[in-house]
Amino acid sequence: MSTEEVDVVVIGLGPGGEDAAGRLAEAGLAVVAVEAGLAGGECPFYACVPTKIMVRAAGLLEDARRVPGMAGTATVEPDWSVVADRLKNEATNDWDDASHVKALEDKGVTFVRGQGRLTGPREVTVGDRVFAARCGVLLNTGTAPAVPPIDGLDGTPYWTNRDAVKATAAPASLIILGGGFVGAELAQVFRRFGTAVTMIERGPRILAVEEPESSAMLADVFTREGIDVRCDTSIEAVSHDGKAFTVRTSGGDLTAEQVLVATGRRPNLKGLGLAAVGLDESARSVPVDEHLRAGDGLWAIGDITGKGAFTHMSMYQSAIAVRSILEQEGPPADYRAVPRVTFTDPEIGSVGITEAQAREQGLAVRTGSTRIADSSRGWIQKVDNDGFIKLVEDAEWGTLVGATVAGPAGGEILGLLTLAVKAEVPTATLRTMIYAYPTFHRALETALADLDS
Repeated sequence: MSTEEVDVVVIGLGPGGEDAAGRLAEAGLAVVAVEAGLAGGECPFYACVPTKIMVRAAGLLEDARRVPGMAGTATVEPDWSVVADRLKNEATNDWDDASHVKALEDKGVTFVRGQGRLTGPREVTVGDRVFAARCGVLLNTGTAPAVPPIDGLDGTPYWTNRDAVKATAAPASLIILGGGFVGAELAQVFRRFGTAVTMIERGPRILAVEEPESSAMLADVFTREGIDVRCDTSIEAVSHDGKAFTVRTSGGDLTAEQVLVATGRRPNLKGLGLAAVGLDESARSVPVDEHLRAGDGLWAIGDITGKGAFTHMSMYQSAIAVRSILEQEGPPADYRAVPRVTFTDPEIGSVGITEAQAREQGLAVRTGSTRIADSSRGWIQKVDNDGFIKLVEDAEWGTLVGATVAGPAGGEILGLLTLAVKAEVPTATLRTMIYAYPTFHRALETALADLDS
């Protein structure tokens, strides 16, 4: 078996790997990009893009239902086939990655379909091909849906997010296992298309990584919309009789047409050959330094670094890793102001750390908050004005270390607070800013004032 010499091998073509491969090739390096699944990864085919198309469609239905009492009357007739057609033909080209592959090849990247594994320092084997990388190897293998070992679940036709986005019809009833952001977004989507939805969460609240106020608000919204939220509930067994599912829980048996498993993600590290480069094959992440180096001639980016399973994180890390590979100067990775958004209605946008995390770190914590409904724009909005702004300040330094914006366009308003956390803008400066009236983000003035109360 002969060895092919190249400059860089990229294993895994999620958004970050795809971006890095293209950048390195455009810089003049000989780049081989390896992908066993779809080039482009989870985001464009099964996650970010298709699910937000689903969210957008469900939001339009709910907007129409809000017309009475605000603008007249409206009749709403959900039709999932319209959504399914857009997902298949507009968003994913029937889950075909040819356009992604072509874009890489047009930049000079050599694309190889297959399972890449490390077989030595700077060496990658794909099937019967061996590549020796002069500069090194970049890992971006991402994550896959984690399926818990529940009695009877294996072998049933359950859904993960990948199956949900391929659905040709909204099920009559749906049980969602897990109360994280994936489960939350899809619960609301299918409920708005007429599905009877039950969400089961083992812990005390949904969206456990967010502020408790976010969890309580969204649970209240879900209950009003007819979603049955069951927290502190364990799942004991799952069965399927050919027509329907039965889920045995600590609170009794539940039945539904479909079950969606949304209990988290697992890193795609098995079979990657980490031991060949001295790394722990059983680890849940690949340790990296501030320039994304995982070893001599080895870099890792994206979900597998454990720094946040977000497309924007993978893209951010890609730029840093590319500079490192090209031996260019540039700032190291800084994770103090990582934003995240749960695209429910209302949206929940967060940046930095929560109040509880700040207290655990021993900071001099001061918080301020306000309800969106109490703002002028919230009053104008009237029917969909659930939400709040919460600020977490390090009182010793007078700067924000975290913030949450829940409400209409919460993810868009978050940009201002992400900048404030990243640039360590003094809260005294934020108080002197001019906020346009009447906007949702103007409510930030009231939250800032509450810091002093």
